[in-house]
Amino acid sequence: MGMIDRIDRHATLMHRMSDTVGAELGDALVEGRLSAEALRGAVLSCTRCDSVDACEQWLAEHEDDTAQSAPEYCRNRELLARLRR
Repeated sequence: MGMIDRIDRHATLMHRMSDTVGAELGDALVEGRLSAEALRGAVLSCTRCDSVDACEQWLAEHEDDTAQSAPEYCRNRELLARLRR
């Protein structure tokens, strides 16, 4: 998988995770609670995750509901918790 495809995959995972835990990234950007640089950093952090298969499984299991927090292994768990509404 090329780097662009890898970033795209993890950007999608990041957005799915944020939706699942109730952290609206777009709103956070507009409101100034999240900078574009921090979002890029979060996506890049996600690309270094060793639990991608577990993440995809966890997201599939939570498709129809909102979770209170991201799983323990999520590299962006604390960021998403701060952005949660």
